[in-house]
Amino acid sequence: MKLLMLGGTEFVGRAITEDALTRGWEVSVFHRDRHAPPPGTRALHGDRTAPGGLAALAEGEWDVVVDTWSGAPTAVRDSARLLSGRAGRYAYVSSRSVYAYPAPAGQGEDGLLVGGSPDAAATDYAEDKRGGELAALDAFPDRALLVRAGLVLGPYENVGRLPWWLNRIARGGPVLAPGPRGLPLQYIDVRDLARWTLDAAEAGLDGPYNLVAPVGHATMGSLLDACAAVTGGAAELRWTDPAPIIAAGVEPWTELPVWLPEGESYDHMFGGDVTRALEAGLKCRPVEETVADTWAWLRSLGGRAPQRGDRPAPGLDAAREAALLGL
Repeated sequence: MKLLMLGGTEFVGRAITEDALTRGWEVSVFHRDRHAPPPGTRALHGDRTAPGGLAALAEGEWDVVVDTWSGAPTAVRDSARLLSGRAGRYAYVSSRSVYAYPAPAGQGEDGLLVGGSPDAAATDYAEDKRGGELAALDAFPDRALLVRAGLVLGPYENVGRLPWWLNRIARGGPVLAPGPRGLPLQYIDVRDLARWTLDAAEAGLDGPYNLVAPVGHATMGSLLDACAAVTGGAAELRWTDPAPIIAAGVEPWTELPVWLPEGESYDHMFGGDVTRALEAGLKCRPVEETVADTWAWLRSLGGRAPQRGDRPAPGLDAAREAALLGL
């Protein structure tokens, strides 16, 4: 198989690229030359946002194109149109954010969607992702795979959610653990996303798939327990009810990464029906493996994970945490 990876040097794109290489696929990585792609790939340089930025893709044929773009849908539109006659399938890594808010718990791929246009400039994340989906579908009718990922964790994470928890718990001492302890989570390990995406593209699947683990594959308790175990066990997790956390003005998801109190936002993010993906072969590794491998990767970088420039670094200020814990 010949893969064209649009991106391929960071987080999701890198995981997909590495998975393809382990399969013995021939991989071309189109990127802006800001980060080196994995060894064994063919590098193609260009900037999708610049005039003439797709020149490096003017020639060549591929079995599969994978695109993780999250900016202006026009970049997906232009790439997909250029490649439509020279690629077998187009897999677009989208997001469950394309569902209109609030999506009820148990919603499948047929849920109400946000608006979006393949011809739009960058607006907001949800509409940009929906516009990207429409661009892929326009250029590759019946050959576009829409991978609607939810929360993505694992090695190479450049958003900072799991790295923040690992570093915070590694510092030890009392740690504000947002409850309830048994709160079910729904996420996908980036390597499971990569494997499923390439399997699905190779099998000729098309259309939308919610791609996250089943509800309750992990809980806040199992996630933070795993963080405590791999970092040495010096932390004391102090489980705290949501009410005082919210009353103190702490922002769920951003100041306390991954966590959302039960309610509309929780159902929207952590309540997706993944039956379709499971029937198409999705397999999810244990949370303990995701955490341990992310910690090993983070330590290889000296504890400092890369941070996307378009996302604020998450995490709770130490003084605010201490105040909430009564320290």
